[in-house]
Amino acid sequence: MKKPDHILIVDGDRELRERVAVFLESNRMRVSHANCGRVLRSMMESDLPDLVVIDVDLPDIDGLSLCSELRASRHHYAVPILLLSVRHDEEDRILGLEMGADDYMGKPFGVRELHARIRAILRRANMLPPGMRVTESGSVLRFGEWALDTVARHLVDADGAIVFLSSAEYRLLRVFLDYPNRVLTRDQLLNLTQGRQADLLDRSIDLLVSRIRQRLRDTVREARYIKTLRNEGYVFAAAVTVAANREPRALQLEYMA
Repeated sequence: MKKPDHILIVDGDRELRERVAVFLESNRMRVSHANCGRVLRSMMESDLPDLVVIDVDLPDIDGLSLCSELRASRHHYAVPILLLSVRHDEEDRILGLEMGADDYMGKPFGVRELHARIRAILRRANMLPPGMRVTESGSVLRFGEWALDTVARHLVDADGAIVFLSSAEYRLLRVFLDYPNRVLTRDQLLNLTQGRQADLLDRSIDLLVSRIRQRLRDTVREARYIKTLRNEGYVFAAAVTVAANREPRALQLEYMA
């Protein structure tokens, strides 16, 4: 039997945390609580959750900064993040996505909708997008000077250095690598990476593309990998090859040495 998904709720409002926990636990999820960033850091060192729900307005740290901190962490970079905030106009949501969140939800909210969003994020984090060509299990996808380890879900450069990806970044890069030299519209990318009609902003794809370009040390003007086609979408312009499934271990051991 599959173990319950572990959700960590980080919010200074105890009553809200308890209300969310009761509903999620009634839907067969395991819930932990943290009232600030300091407690979150301590808890994640001992029991890594499957998803973190973070309020932007925490008593000891800005939730956006905490989100960015987790994305930069070698051990926590891949944990999906859902941000909560009383500030939920377009610019706030864009900023949250830009900082690495997988979703952004305004307060006040209904616990049923929160549960639905959590389930959707977990599905996207644990499954390949619909329609994606399945590459060999444990394979390494090579392009240019890069290799994508599909087991560890990180990039490795020509010198063996590892570049970590968030779950959203990995999903989008996988779509590009599975459909090289093919024009993909923003709607297609949203559907392929989310597995459903997107309820996030269309601009979230542009933000993710920008973040992946930064990881690949690519630029818009001299794009070697992801090219922008005005009024059409994006195209991944490099050849992609599949390497033997023993290589991810060799690359990781070389980096760890």
